[in-house]
Amino acid sequence: MTVAITRRAVIAGTGSALPVRAVTNAELTETVDTSDEWIVARTGIRMRYIAGEGETTSTLATDAARRAIEAAGLTAGDIDLIVLATATPDQTFPATATIVQAALGIDDCIAFDVQAVCSGFLYALSVADSMIRGGGANSALVIGAETFSRILDWEDRTTCVLFGDGAGAVVLKAEDGSRGVLATRLHADGRHNQLLYVDGGPSTTQTVGKLRMRGQEVFRHAVTNLADVLTEVMAAAGLELSDIDWVVPHQANRRILDATARKLGLAAERVIVTVDEHANTSAASVPLALDRAVRDGRIKRGDILVLEAMGGGFTWGAAAVRY
Repeated sequence: MTVAITRRAVIAGTGSALPVRAVTNAELTETVDTSDEWIVARTGIRMRYIAGEGETTSTLATDAARRAIEAAGLTAGDIDLIVLATATPDQTFPATATIVQAALGIDDCIAFDVQAVCSGFLYALSVADSMIRGGGANSALVIGAETFSRILDWEDRTTCVLFGDGAGAVVLKAEDGSRGVLATRLHADGRHNQLLYVDGGPSTTQTVGKLRMRGQEVFRHAVTNLADVLTEVMAAAGLELSDIDWVVPHQANRRILDATARKLGLAAERVIVTVDEHANTSAASVPLALDRAVRDGRIKRGDILVLEAMGGGFTWGAAAVRY
């Protein structure tokens, strides 16, 4: 009897990068009409990192990529695909992925951006997984990187305290076996555009614009959508809740993380939480949290992970992975 060999995209290495400047809630109160108690009670956020001069989405992405490549035991020349998720690119074009490609010294590989806001890393992971499964790539960099501080309205205390800058990356390698990305599920519903959006763009206002959000309505959709997509991706991968070692969620708000875990009946200690340290870094938040948990030893080889996120659009998605 012939046994089928499954080609999968295995996470071979992770990496992350943060700006130099860390900004605590106490520091924010010097310029924003807010308080540490108000921010912590409503979001769980205690600090965030803000990009300074010379720090951009591409510089953070490049640093995270280098660390992921090193962790994978590869060189930049081994990479044949870069998919970079961001809503804050260095330029309107070319793609920030190509800037990272050049910075890494890669002369030729597939390189492009995807834009699905906070769900961007899940979208990018799904695209790279499909290309690896189909034979279009063998070693891929999947990056989530943002400098959201540059699209915030610092006079809107309901939004500016929620976000930070950073980057996270994973290297995916084609391998035969049981490890790797087991299933992904992606969704979008453009009817909710006005609940979370940026009020500018090249084709409309010819400006970058600022982030706008109706927080309570986003919260309500997030809990429902994230719980549903987690259940969906587990079913697609043939997994039960008891099989899951770790959930690595988008780090938007501690209350969303807790409410989603309760809705699923999932123990809080199985959820990776970094929102207190990084705030909401949009497309960077899932790979940032993943890298933290891999490097501190919580996530081990063979563990079953579920990654999930929801962002403006709305877009949302999840991936089941045997690490």
